[in-house]
Amino acid sequence: MPPVFVALIVLVVGVLCCIAGFFAGETHRRKTAEQKIGSAEDEAKRIVNEAIKTAEQKRKESLMEAKDEAFRLKAEADKEIKERRNELSRQERRLDQKEETMERRSQNIEQKENDLKKRSELVEARLGELDQMKARQLEKLEAIAALSQEDAKHLLLSRVDEQLVHEKAMRMAAFEAQTKDEAEQMARELISQALARCAADHSSEATVTVVPLPNDEMKGRIIGREGRNIRALENATGVELIIDDTPEAITLSSFDQVRREVARMALERLITDGRIHPARIEETVDKCRRELELTMKREGEHAVMDVGIHGIHPDVVKLLGRLRFRTSYGQNVLNHSLEVAYLSGIMAAELGVNVQQARRAGLLHDIGKSLNHEIEGSHVQIGVDIAKKYKENPAIIHAIEAHHGDVEPKTPLAFIIMAADAISAARPGARRENLESYIKRLENLEEISCSFEGVESAFAVQAGREVRIMVKPDVVNDDQLILLAHSITRKIEEELNYPGQIKVNVIRESRAVEYAK
Repeated sequence: MPPVFVALIVLVVGVLCCIAGFFAGETHRRKTAEQKIGSAEDEAKRIVNEAIKTAEQKRKESLMEAKDEAFRLKAEADKEIKERRNELSRQERRLDQKEETMERRSQNIEQKENDLKKRSELVEARLGELDQMKARQLEKLEAIAALSQEDAKHLLLSRVDEQLVHEKAMRMAAFEAQTKDEAEQMARELISQALARCAADHSSEATVTVVPLPNDEMKGRIIGREGRNIRALENATGVELIIDDTPEAITLSSFDQVRREVARMALERLITDGRIHPARIEETVDKCRRELELTMKREGEHAVMDVGIHGIHPDVVKLLGRLRFRTSYGQNVLNHSLEVAYLSGIMAAELGVNVQQARRAGLLHDIGKSLNHEIEGSHVQIGVDIAKKYKENPAIIHAIEAHHGDVEPKTPLAFIIMAADAISAARPGARRENLESYIKRLENLEEISCSFEGVESAFAVQAGREVRIMVKPDVVNDDQLILLAHSITRKIEEELNYPGQIKVNVIRESRAVEYAK
């Protein structure tokens, strides 16, 4: 066979094979598709059945929830209706009671009106009888005296005038003398009262501070529940808080200006902050004490700059600042020291003495008063010790030692300081002896209270009529508390002279403090 014919036969056979393979594959794919379609239909039927079941379940659950909600609403409505019915019943009973009360009151009022009407008729009848009796008596008197009523009146008055002329003259003379005596006595009393009020005003200025409040409701917050806030503030500062009817103000009372200033600063900050409780009060008081120390330091620096001296030790500058809150015989010690420094400088310039040294000695001459309530000894000796400790010039030390005549002055500078101190203290109104002795008595009262073992702090309050003593709870127990109060009372009675009586209030407070970390 020719090759072409053979190739044609091979081609035809290949084509036929391809066609047969195509039909076979198509038949297989169709069967596979039919199987998948059948599975999908079964799955769809299953999903539809599950959906129907789920929907039926949801419908039943929703129906049950709706029934429960309906029952709950019905129960609440029934309860509310019952409460309203009960309230209406109570109101009806109250109204019935009020009506009964009003009816009884109206009956009582009617009864009283009837009684008053009967009494008024009886009184009118009695008055008519009295008028008739008076008229008959007058007629009888006129017949007996053979005088008419007017004639008898004129006769009686003329005789009384004659008898009283001399008595009036005597009484007028006695009244004039008595009036003069009473006027003189009243004048003395008025003057003494004016002096006493004036002295009280000075004492008030030196021993109290008034803190303004934003409103009167703040007083209740400062007092706190059962007074715990005001007790915490008084115990922390040693200052008595006076809360009275004065609108929008609280008075701080203490003879110690440092305590008063700390209490004022703390109270103002607490009012501004708004958080007022014992822990916050103690924290604020401690912070204010530290800030007041810085304020004292700045006051000392200003004083040194005002006088124009330099080279003073920083610790001495702090002590000078403390004098801002110290008084001597009612005179501010820092102002007095500045005044002595200026006077000393002026006199030194006129006498040819070192002006800077004179001002320095004048400023430091009362430096001992910054510590004389903490250290035993006179302020002169304490001042000398301070000056020696910080290596002051011997001439200045001698001037400090001699400014009150404790030792004989030997240098012109010492005489200048003595003279300047006397001038500053002797000017009118500079000093008040009574206030200084009063403050000294309060300091002695606190010193006696602190001299016993276990006493942590003591504060004189109520103008010296009470001393509050805080004891250490781990040293003094409750049984020893009574004995300690008795011992302090006995020592005060033996060592102090005071008017009236002094209340000794010993306080023991236990605390436990831990920190959560």
